Amino acid sequence: QVQLVESGGGLVQAGGSLRLSCANSGSIFRINTMGWYRQAPGKQRELVAAITGGGGLNYADSVKGRFTISGDIAKNTVYLQMNGLKAEDTAVYYCNARRLLGTTVVINDYWGQGTQVTVSS
Repeated sequence: QVQLVESGGGLVQAGGSLRLSCANSGSIFRINTMGWYRQAPGKQRELVAAITGGGGLNYADSVKGRFTISGDIAKNTVYLQMNGLKAEDTAVYYCNARRLLGTTVVINDYWGQGTQVTVSS
């Protein structure tokens, strides 16, 4: 069973950096993509960045050039280096792992418990 555990959130001043980590503490599972989502108060959860087993990367426009995702899909680990943080980056950040059928059909979606990132302006 996949159990995603996140760490690395916290409080930082605008312009600062944080690094989020996520690892599967359960059985290693065949995962097709891993990524980070975030949800701010009163807003919908949104994709921040994702990485595929083939090394493909996907970023939200709002974080391009500031955030970098990395990880090892086979080991079910993913990281998010966040630089140049802004107040609008404040949110709960969730780790996601996904099994796909083909490239678009989601078979399983796994989520971590979330870690709070607060950026003071």
